[in-house]
Amino acid sequence: MGKKRIIQKADLTTEEGRASAVKLTSPKKKITDGVIHILSTYNNTVIAITDESGDVLMSASSGALGFSGAKKGTPYAATKVAEFLGEKAKVAGIKSMRIMVRGVGGGRDAALRSFIAQGFNVDAIRDITPMPHNGPKPPKPRRV
Repeated sequence: MGKKRIIQKADLTTEEGRASAVKLTSPKKKITDGVIHILSTYNNTVIAITDESGDVLMSASSGALGFSGAKKGTPYAATKVAEFLGEKAKVAGIKSMRIMVRGVGGGRDAALRSFIAQGFNVDAIRDITPMPHNGPKPPKPRRV
């Protein structure tokens, strides 16, 4: 019959569980300048830190930190994600950064303010939310 295999899930309520749920690659070279990409939707907030060429160094989302359901899109969850990634960025040696914000969710300003409050030198803040230029073509008039 043999032994029963028990698979243990990572506990996301502890710091070790959160760290295993977040993608983090150690950079080969020292990076002092970075780009923060904040995607804030109504349902979630995803933050990625890249180098100047666009290679992702670390990323996290409010869902990966253990928030579920409607709590993922809140400003509090976005603040927690920004604080978590800010600590990781300081360990990696990032000192100054540009911030790109995309989306219309409630976490955009909260994540932005959290990064500024952590003491990073913010060079630029850009809103790259896609906007329609003219929209779709209206329907043809009805013939009766």
